[in-house]
Order: sequence, then structure tokens, then C-alpha cells
Amino acid sequence: MTTLLQKTRNDALAIFRAGLKAVAPREAINRFCQREGDVLTIGEEAFDLKAYENIYIIGAGKATAPMAAAFEYLLGADLSAGVITVKYGHTAALDKIQTIEAGHPVPDKNGEIGSAKILEIAHAAKENDLCICLLSGGGSALLPLTVPGVSLADKQETTRVLLACGATIHEINTLRKHLSRIKGGQLAVAANPATMVSLILSDVVGDDLDVIASGPTVPDNSTFDDCFKIVAK
Repeated sequence: MTTLLQKTRNDALAIFRAGLKAVAPREAINRFCQREGDVLTIGEEAFDLKAYENIYIIGAGKATAPMAAAFEYLLGADLSAGVITVKYGHTAALDKIQTIEAGHPVPDKNGEIGSAKILEIAHAAKENDLCICLLSGGGSALLPLTVPGVSLADKQETTRVLLACGATIHEINTLRKHLSRIKGGQLAVAANPATMVSLILSDVVGDDLDVIASGPTVPDNSTFDDCFKIVAK
């Protein structure tokens, strides 16, 4: 291998590794979240941890385990409890946060169980509690808590059909939101009146917050009419 070719190869590897480091979930949390004493700063927002009776971590996605590990380190003894759902094998060493491994991209029973536990924490949160929600790619499949009248089997078959027919992630998640008890902002509604903060790691081109993990904590911009049009297409 020539010297020039070796240098080019080394440069390419260095660029690739720098890119991976820049988007590593734990690195991302550490860049945007810091703690000084009892003050937790997330982006430009500061939170006095002593002002909250309970602090919970909830969330779902393939990258949420390392994100949760970063928060366990930041919060320490101030963290009350938490539940996250992750894809099988995408775990990290956690102490207070329960990790539930579940199916992706086709949801399974574990995802349903994890979703119910996450929703339970949100409903239990009170006005003087803080809920930190961690979301990343894969979160939609890992939160398959369906509306009444729709079974997990229905959701699984719908997912298989959508994946096989070439539907975009925007189209798939539009339908998922309207079959769900937790997506499309419903998790945030469940946590009201607690303080809810979301940290969202995007895997969607354009970073549409209501599409990433089907937007459990943001308003839903889609409608049932949109769903009918997608099905017709």
C-alpha cells in the first residue's frame, strides 16, 4: 500500500470514527446536559432538582439505554425510578432504571408490557415531579400500546404490511400514532401536570419531532384523514 493511499485510508477512518463519536447517545447527553450542585441544565433550560419530589426517567428506542446511563450518572441519588424499552441486545448497565427488551421493527408482547409500565409512571407523576423522557430511533415499534379494539396481533400485521409495501417512515408512524394510547403526544398528556422534558435523538430526515418514535411527547400534526389516504395509497 502506497504512503498516499495509507494516509487517505487513515484519514477516512478518523473521519468515520469522529462521526460515530459525535452521534454516540451517551456523548450527546453529556454535551447537552450538565449538573452543578442541585441544578441540572438541559440545553438552555435549568432545573432545580430540589424543587421536585420525584424524578423519573422514561423512554424508548434503540439508543435509550446509553442515554439512560448518562442520566443515572448525572442524577445519582436524586433519581427516583424509571423504565425504558429497548431493542433486544441494546442494553447498558443501569441501577434504578428498569430496562425491558422488546421486538423491533415488528412489536411484541414485551414492548406492550414496557409501554404499559412507562404509561403507568406518567399517570402517577404529580405536579411537583419531573419526568425526563428519552426517545430515539426504533421507539415507535417499542411502544406498541394499542387503542381499545385493536390487538397486538393487529398492530404486528399492520407493521408487517407497511414495511413490505414500501411505505415511508412518515407514513408508517402516522398510522402507528392513530392506533396508539401513548404516541402522538399522549404520553405528555398522561404526565400532566408534572414537568416533562424530552431528549430526542433523531433518525428521521428533517428531524420531524412528531415522527421520531411517533412523537409520544409532542403534538400530532397528522389526522385520521391522512391515515385513510395512506391506506388507499
